Amino acid sequence: MAKTKWDDLSDRKRLLIIVSGVLEGALKVVALVDLARRPAAEVRGSKVPWAIAITLTNSLGVVPITYFVYGRQKPTAT
Repeated sequence: MAKTKWDDLSDRKRLLIIVSGVLEGALKVVALVDLARRPAAEVRGSKVPWAIAITLTNSLGVVPITYFVYGRQKPTAT
């Protein structure tokens, strides 16, 4: 099977790849900034594994979204 080169892709496929990459990158940055600023008591689990998973996993945004949905806890009332 021959590898498809960038020049062989249609303009629509190129745009989809670029937009997907930008969206995933933006989600990762926002998730990492939130993780860094959030107190450890408001994160389910340790912050280090979340940071590693968010940074190193190429997931089409699944890991950052999982962090936002599952990994954060609501602040406790003081």
